[in-house]
Order: sequence, then structure tokens, then C-alpha cells
Amino acid sequence: MYPIDLLSPSHLFSNVLSVINSVQLLSRKEAPGAQPTPADFEVNLQTNTGFLPDKPIPRLPEAYSAWEDALTRAQKVLVLGENITEEDTQSRADGELWRLQISELPVISINDLNTDKQLLRRAHKVLAFLVHFYVHSIPHGQRAGSVLIPRSLATPLLEVSEVLRMAPVLTFADTVLWNWDLINPELPVTIENMHFGVDLFSGTEDERNFWFGNAKVEVLGVEMLQLFNEYHSLPNVSDFASVCKINRLLTRLVAIVDRVEETLTGMRDLVDPSTFYWQVRPWFNGSASGPTSPTWVFEDGPDASTLDLSGPSAGQSSVMHALDIFLDIDFKLQQRRYPAPSDSNKRADLGFMERMRRYMPGAHRDYLSHLANTTPQPAVKESYNAAVSAVRKFRDSHIRIACLYVVSMARSTAIPVGCPVFAMMQRIERQQKQVGHATGTGGNELSLLLKSTLDSGQVFIDRDTDTVILCSPRRALSMIHSHCNTLPSRKVVVICQRLAVVVFLTSQFFDQGQGIRKRV
Repeated sequence: MYPIDLLSPSHLFSNVLSVINSVQLLSRKEAPGAQPTPADFEVNLQTNTGFLPDKPIPRLPEAYSAWEDALTRAQKVLVLGENITEEDTQSRADGELWRLQISELPVISINDLNTDKQLLRRAHKVLAFLVHFYVHSIPHGQRAGSVLIPRSLATPLLEVSEVLRMAPVLTFADTVLWNWDLINPELPVTIENMHFGVDLFSGTEDERNFWFGNAKVEVLGVEMLQLFNEYHSLPNVSDFASVCKINRLLTRLVAIVDRVEETLTGMRDLVDPSTFYWQVRPWFNGSASGPTSPTWVFEDGPDASTLDLSGPSAGQSSVMHALDIFLDIDFKLQQRRYPAPSDSNKRADLGFMERMRRYMPGAHRDYLSHLANTTPQPAVKESYNAAVSAVRKFRDSHIRIACLYVVSMARSTAIPVGCPVFAMMQRIERQQKQVGHATGTGGNELSLLLKSTLDSGQVFIDRDTDTVILCSPRRALSMIHSHCNTLPSRKVVVICQRLAVVVFLTSQFFDQGQGIRKRV
């Protein structure tokens, strides 16, 4: 697929230059004895699914039907607790009855699951979904400083999590890696034949498309894993032929990362930001996700402060961690870099990525450790820097996608009661007073991820196409206010939907000071 004619003068000259420009050639760290394969870490290269299993099982055995039936019922009747009004007596009654039935369930032993990893994965997913449904279906105002997770859920979830060596909370693996099935079981496993978002909280297509976008990145990432495996199959990394091979591998890696970045940015067309932020994302929050958010208490379990309970995050994607390890990207700012780290980067959570690994299945974490211990720094400077630049571009796009909210400007802009965004602004203001700093689903403070100023720029409205180009949320809110009496309500709604996504940021967050390091 990537033929190279070593007799070609252009290729020969390019490879010679790559060797000349190499900073240094490092030998591979060899471990004694036979080396493990990706399959030993539950990384499926033969089936082209990577960190995804060959095929998740659709349902647990009959002995665990109480869990499965509860999940099915939850998806039919439960709504987000903070959206339940005093007048919505039906939703309140449905939620109270469901939670009562959960608390009265017996503690079911997981002994019959221990012999099959697929069963354990399904159990973790079902139990984690049930816990999040249980916590977040409680109406606003009824949650005190803590929420008791009944032993019927707490005990088996803690036990399954211990076997899988992962956090007892909803994770990226539950929502993406294990949340799909085949459209046609008779056909091979391909992205076109995979149905993602089998289990949902909100039941919206936006949530399903969100999981699909993340899953598509994982499927594309399989090509990266195959590339890493090719690299480790080299007899050594210092001879001329190996350097030429490494050069080609890094060139391929750039193309893969570019496709991943395109997939990520394409999610804007599939996921409405306001629907995601208000109807989907709150379900993901874990224990003590904000200053006034309740702490989870596992009945008969350990103290919540000893557990990892942040909830799912794209930062838990094993394939992206593998990419960072392969390129030796330093998120802890421990290595010399140019330019020096900025002040905002120094204040960021330098242990965030390492903490996110604790939410991965233990086998995937073992793979990352193996990769870190056996991967020397690529010796081809120019191709290496090109790959790092591609990762930087991806990180920039990720930051833009992550910033799909406009909350910090709501307090300073008065919105009239008759405006279509009034209800949304009320909820924003209430959440700001409760939570303080906006956080990502992994628990990091998003404000520290931003280096650009949001008060610069202009607003332009194309009345014919309903297109909004927005650089300043503050000005946008003022603009909406001033146009409430002149624009049709349909156009105002369109503006409000796009207000949460079309925020232009300077692409300087992931500079050499935050995670990205170029050779000097």
C-alpha cells in the first residue's frame, strides 16, 4: 500500500537526509525472554478492532436479568433529575418507583461471570449505567451532600471493577468500546457494519452520534496500533534500512492522525452542542463533580475518596494514549522544551492523563506500560516533527470541540423573559453559582485549557442562511437581546443553538509547553 523504491534517487536522498538530520539513534529497550504480543493485552489487531472487543455480547445470562431489565426500564421512563419540575408528577413518580425497585434488589454474585471477560465487560457497563441513572434521575433539590448507592449495585460493580482492574464508574470503555453491536452479524466487522450507542441516557440521536464519533476515532486508531506493531517488529532501529522504514511509518502516521482530526471536527455536523450539553452530558458526571455536587457513598463499600469516580472522558481513550507514548509526548512538562511552558500550562493538571489511565481496563493499561518500556524515540527528526505537528493540530481541534459551551458571559448579560434563550440562561446562571469553574467530564478545569481571550472579535448574522459567525459570546448575547424583537423566533433559536459551538479560539493551547515537544 506504501511502496518505496530504494533505488529511486529522490527517496534515497530523502532517507539519507533523514539519517543526517537525526539527533541521535537510540537502541530499543529489550526485555529478556519472549516478547508479548498485542493480543496478550486484549488488543485485537487480527479482527481490526484494536481496543474494541471482537463483538460485545448483547445481554447477560438469565441469572442477571434483574440488571438488564432495570436498564431497559430506565431508558424508557427516567429523565434527568435537574429537568424535573414540581408539576411533573409523573416523572417524579416513575423515578421514585424505579429507584425503590433498585434498592430492593438482592445482591447478585458475580461468580458465574468471572470465567468470561466479555461477560464481565457487559456487567460493568450495565451496572455503571444503572448507577448513573440512579444518581442523576433524583430531582434537583432532593440530593443532599451525598447520594447512597444501594448495595444491590455497589457491591457487584465494585467486584467486577476489581477483576477488570478499572474504576467503578461509567467510563469511556463502557460508553464507546463496549457500546455497539453488528448491524449484520453475517458481515465482517467494519465501521459501516457497526451500530454504536446501543445503550443511551437521553435517547437522542445527538448522544448516539457523539458515541459514534468517538468510536470512529477508535476504529481509525487501529491503523496506528498496527503501525506501532510494525515498528516493534523491526530487528533494530539503527541501521539504514530501519531508519528508512521508520521514516515511512511516521509519514503514514501523519496521514492517520489527520483523518482522526477530520473525524473529530466532523462531529459538529452530527451533534447539536446545546442538546449534548444540557440533555446528555449531565448524565456522565461522577462523584463530587463540582463544589456542590453530591458525593457518592457506596453502601457497604469503601470511602468514595479512595476511588476514581470522575466519569467517562475522551482522555481515557487507550489508543490516543498509545499515540502519545509512541511519540514520547511529555504531558508532565518534565523534559526540556522550546519555547518554555507558559504560566497557564504550568498551572494545568499535569497528572490528568496519567489519572485517566486508571479508568481504562487493566489489560489496556498494561499494553501502554509495555509500549512505554519498549519504544525508543524515533530517530528521524523531520518525520517525527511532522507527526508531532499533526498531533498538535488534533489537540487544537479537540479543545475547540470541548469548548461547546457559553457559560462565563451569562451573568453580565440580562436576557428578557420573552427571549427564547431565557430558560437556558436561567439554568446556566444556576449552574455557575453551584459549580463555579466549568469542568470537563474527566474532572479537569476547562478554564485552564484556554489561552485566548473570548471578548475579541465580531458577530455577523446572515439573515438569509441563518448562519452565525461568532467570536465573542458577550457580544453574541447582547446581539440576541437586541434582535429579539426583529428576528423571527426560528432564527433566534438557530442563533442560540450555534451560540454554544461557534466560538473561535486561537490555536495555541497545545504549544510546545503543553504536552507537545519538538526536537531541538
